[in-house]
Amino acid sequence: MAGSPSKQGLGTPGCSTAAQTFTAHGYALVEDAVPAPQCQALAAMASRDEAAAHTLSGGTRNMLAQPWCAALAQQLREHPAIAACLPADARAVQCTYFEKTAHRNWLVAPHQDLSVPVAQQVATPGWQGWSAKEGHWFVQPPAAWLAHMVAVRLHLDDCGPCDGPLRVLPGTHTQGHLSPAAMASLRQQGTEAVCTAPAGAALLMRPLLVHASSKSTGTGRRRVLHFVFGPAALPHGLQWHTAV
Repeated sequence: MAGSPSKQGLGTPGCSTAAQTFTAHGYALVEDAVPAPQCQALAAMASRDEAAAHTLSGGTRNMLAQPWCAALAQQLREHPAIAACLPADARAVQCTYFEKTAHRNWLVAPHQDLSVPVAQQVATPGWQGWSAKEGHWFVQPPAAWLAHMVAVRLHLDDCGPCDGPLRVLPGTHTQGHLSPAAMASLRQQGTEAVCTAPAGAALLMRPLLVHASSKSTGTGRRRVLHFVFGPAALPHGLQWHTAV
């Protein structure tokens, strides 16, 4: 498929290739980021902590508060192929848990991830779209600043074509904030890449990359830990809500 992610595993010599693919297309797949047995343990802990948070939707944004999740963020940051795509001073600032099944199903229209979690509301030029979600402040940075962020989506289960995988428009991360009409036009003009992945793989993507997902049409589970990494410091007196 045109624009499909590069696939690099732990200890392979392809870290620079993964970084080049990530820079050009706005996403890359790193296989074997986490061993399969660890994925099973992580899935059990994520499901337990989500249930404790009384979340009724597809997941919760607050996983990074859990010690096991903070330790996992450090493990991912030290993976050679992932580290090659992160800022030198990268910190994990958010982790969202998603669980999609035939009975807990949803679709997401084409969009960009524009908001980041901060500790408090501070009037800042160019930072807008303030909102409160799950008890925390979120704000939309300027596109030039958001371009430094990296999402790392760790797949805890195999994600095949029937499991509602992410679909992306390669290269759209370089076009700044886009309107819904502009995203629809790009989708008509371009070729979507379907990001299937085995358990233990990490899909890296820029938040400004246009992406979507369909409902699951199969009987499997698609459990994902979606980490967001960013620079250690924020401008204008802003602070991350959490930084690991």
